[in-house]
Amino acid sequence: MSAPAIHPADFEPAVAGNRTYATRRRLGRVDAAVVFGLMICLLTLIPSLAILPSTSADVGRPAVILCVLMFAWWLGSRAHPRLAMPGPQPVRWVVLIYFASLLAGYAIGFERGLTAMEANAADRLLLSAFAFFGVILLAADGLTNWDRVRLVLKVLVWCCVFMSIIGVVQSVSPVDPVQYLEIPGLQMGDLIGLQERGGGVRVAATTTHYLELCGTLSLCWPIAVHFALYSDTAKERRRYAIAAGLVTLGILETISRTGIIAMVIALAFLIPLWTWRRRYNVIVLGVGGLVALSAVLPSIGRTLLNLFADAEDDPSITSRTERYAMVGHYFSQRPWLGRGTGTWVPPMYQYLDNQWLRTALEGGVLQVATLAILHITALVVAVVAFRRATNKADKHLCMCLVAIQAMAMFIAYTFDVFAYTTYVMVLGLMIGLCGTVWRFTHPARQVRTSTPHWFG
Repeated sequence: MSAPAIHPADFEPAVAGNRTYATRRRLGRVDAAVVFGLMICLLTLIPSLAILPSTSADVGRPAVILCVLMFAWWLGSRAHPRLAMPGPQPVRWVVLIYFASLLAGYAIGFERGLTAMEANAADRLLLSAFAFFGVILLAADGLTNWDRVRLVLKVLVWCCVFMSIIGVVQSVSPVDPVQYLEIPGLQMGDLIGLQERGGGVRVAATTTHYLELCGTLSLCWPIAVHFALYSDTAKERRRYAIAAGLVTLGILETISRTGIIAMVIALAFLIPLWTWRRRYNVIVLGVGGLVALSAVLPSIGRTLLNLFADAEDDPSITSRTERYAMVGHYFSQRPWLGRGTGTWVPPMYQYLDNQWLRTALEGGVLQVATLAILHITALVVAVVAFRRATNKADKHLCMCLVAIQAMAMFIAYTFDVFAYTTYVMVLGLMIGLCGTVWRFTHPARQVRTSTPHWFG
């Protein structure tokens, strides 16, 4: 079944000024969807290590700078009563709570006393947090209607397809194409290169690390599946089915358990919404694709199977579990407020490959709790939107956003996600969209039709 071309609610009159009304389908010359499309392109099409001269990889990327400006844009709109979007928004409050915990950890770190490296890392993390919050808040408050939401998500899908294709080329070509994606005015850092694992080669495409590519594509995968099932025309659905297959291939090319388990988590949420015929088709396509991949690249198939068959002896797992005692030692020293936001700086300290543990060390129980609240609130408001939605396509998209939050909580257990800006900004977009669909499906007309006034 395809999505409806037009949502009737988008034509409900919304307040655009004093005694002035318009529909949410009105478009300004530059609206939030256009800005998000630009941000996604800068984030995925340009190598993550291409940064402005004399800046760091955390905050020197053009996409991250744009996200900071998005935060300033949202903040400026809230300071003016005629520009701010009316109506409640739960996502705003949880962002404020999480931001307060980051500020508390930042102050605690300087109270403890920091080295120059730790102080610089704390400053960079706070700037990255502004970018992260800018994406969340502008998505939650700035997107005006369902069509603009779909536009942003379609841009994300095709940009992830581009990264998947780059990853495939990296795995089969002796020349890394990323080194040729140089942008005038930006300086390129040292690429991570390729890494052999089992009989395959891990790729990172335009991201910083293999796990970052895996995590980013995993967050996009349910959206690609959604458009493959609910696009307007059969031709478009076939096109997005190919896109979903390419994104899946990109995840498998990273040779990581994280991506495979994340897809299983997504299926656990989405399969109950499908008909038996659709479940059968997806299973057949999945098994057939895995068999075809194993036939074309036998080493990849064997390696993927061995990731789970030999998991107990895998160094990537044993090295993580061996750090638990060390983490417990440091955590016991400052359990409630931590050592300071952003102050666990590898290689000064060990890599943890677990964002929950790193958050516990940096911000203590307080910051772990607020990060969990951020994910859980996004998940809950998406569930509420799912229950309110009146057609199957909207319900499926809302459930995709629910699944993505569950996936994100698991992915944070497998690597230090906040060290990688491509993944973090895509995650921020998904959290913000949970607030968007909550707003679009609200039973109160004043909230449902609320729209930012600065695009009028």
